[in-house]
Amino acid sequence: MNNITRKTFLKQSFGIGTALYFMPGMSIPGFSKARNLNSAALMDEMIKANDDHVHALLTKGEAANRHGGRSNGYNFAKFSAAYCCKDSKFYEDKDVISALLETTDKLIASQRPDGTINAGNLESPPDTGFIMKPLCSGVYILNQKKDKALDEVKAKIKTFIQDAGEALVVGGIHTPNHRWVVCQVLAMIHRLYPDQRYIDRIDDWLDEGIYMDEDGHYPERSMNYSDVENSAFLTLGRILDRPELYEAPRKSLEMTYYYMEPNGDLVTTDSRRQDQYSHRSIIVQYLHYRHLAILDQDGKFAKIVKMIEGFPGFEELIIEEELYSFMDNELLQEKLPQLESVPTNFEKLFKTSSLARIRREDTTATIFGGVDWPLIIASGRSVSPNFFSYRKGKAILWYMRMSANFFSMGHFRSEGLRKEGNKYILHKKLDVPYYQPLPKEERNKEGDYAHTPSTNDRFWSKMAFDKRPVSNVKTLESTVTIEENAGKVDVHFDVGGLEGVTVTIELCFDEHGQLKGVEKTADGENYFLPNGSGSFENGGDKITFGPGVKMHERIRNLDGEKYSVHFGTLRTEGNHVYLTGITPFTHTLTFE
Repeated sequence: MNNITRKTFLKQSFGIGTALYFMPGMSIPGFSKARNLNSAALMDEMIKANDDHVHALLTKGEAANRHGGRSNGYNFAKFSAAYCCKDSKFYEDKDVISALLETTDKLIASQRPDGTINAGNLESPPDTGFIMKPLCSGVYILNQKKDKALDEVKAKIKTFIQDAGEALVVGGIHTPNHRWVVCQVLAMIHRLYPDQRYIDRIDDWLDEGIYMDEDGHYPERSMNYSDVENSAFLTLGRILDRPELYEAPRKSLEMTYYYMEPNGDLVTTDSRRQDQYSHRSIIVQYLHYRHLAILDQDGKFAKIVKMIEGFPGFEELIIEEELYSFMDNELLQEKLPQLESVPTNFEKLFKTSSLARIRREDTTATIFGGVDWPLIIASGRSVSPNFFSYRKGKAILWYMRMSANFFSMGHFRSEGLRKEGNKYILHKKLDVPYYQPLPKEERNKEGDYAHTPSTNDRFWSKMAFDKRPVSNVKTLESTVTIEENAGKVDVHFDVGGLEGVTVTIELCFDEHGQLKGVEKTADGENYFLPNGSGSFENGGDKITFGPGVKMHERIRNLDGEKYSVHFGTLRTEGNHVYLTGITPFTHTLTFE
């Protein structure tokens, strides 16, 4: 790799793709900041941001760390980029060599006898891999520079990396994405210090197969870990010259666009991992979109790249962090192809995860029908009760939930999502029995019976429930029908079966914004919409919702026994509005 100069970067980067970005009519809904960046300007900003961070690391030390226990790997990469980039004010700076040596010593001191590093799980090969990924990029950058002043750094870090490689070439993993992190890093180590054992281990993992469903989800169905997997396969394909490994990232990124809100937020409701209750931005996939846009001359991916550059957080996540990635992977420096339009008005049903996405420019709706049954609260399973969300620009309804006071069964969770014409149908039938005496042939005098779950999986006891006749079965049947028309959405509730059951509908709006037309609850922390319409406004955008209904005031203990017995709750920050009814209950709530 050659040292990068601004002049060289300009020649490589400035072209028709950049010119198109400046053309009239190129504004994109959801931009929070217009960034008229050509590739050279982007590079300038990354060099300056990297210099600023290196300066902070040199003057403030560990106080300037950004990545917790993984900081030493990232810091090494940032020091390497600054030392080797001719436009950096730290180019060939001796203080940077001292910092590289100090960082190497910290890495060596943290290394366990088996070659791993304790940064997350203890003596974990995959967690070690997450540190090694930026570190190996940094070493690759240094290795392209013939500078005797770097000899000591190169020698010391080589020993560290090869020791870590010993851990990765034999070590195990926990989760699906860990396999590919380990493979990615082994390929990066092989590029530095070739060893056939690294390739053999990569092939051993790859021989298990790369799972991707028909919609484009990896097995964890996580926007957090799809970033990890896309990074791994793109790196493996590039370093090992295996273009077939690009197919999974292509499909994943095509799907990801439809999960994107106009401001770059990604829908995570159907995730099987911890991000199902958190927010994630498409910005983390920027390098992947850019890589494939240039490699495939894909104008749609190029358009998404330019979108991402305008989203809030781009400076922090890309400009301030990724100079070393552009220096490691020179493809990222090349000009983008001519931009092509991407849809901002669509309706997309993802059957494999029972999730529908509807977008009408800056207005979006998400419908989720549940996918992993039976309901087991555990990492690796999709258990979110959030079945509807809605946005109009900056006005955000994060989620809608429904809970009935029915034997502590908790939130409504549909068993799938069905589409009939223009309507989406969510449905769940709950049957809760009472139990009769055990048949005589199943009894024993000691009263010692199997510790089993109740037939509705609500609780366990030494009652041999599976052997008992049942009676007095109580039923609650809930149907939610959602219909969208040009951004206006009707949500119809029909809850029946046992009469007199209290039903609570919970709306959680963003914590930033103002509610109107609602009344405060007695605790002053929540709101009811007893009748008429309410509204939520933020940043000049407004969601109107109603009519309201209030038949009772039960808004606590909505999560159900699976959570409450462990003193847990799914409640999140935000402005919470409640509508309440009593079965038989029918109501239609309109959002626009």
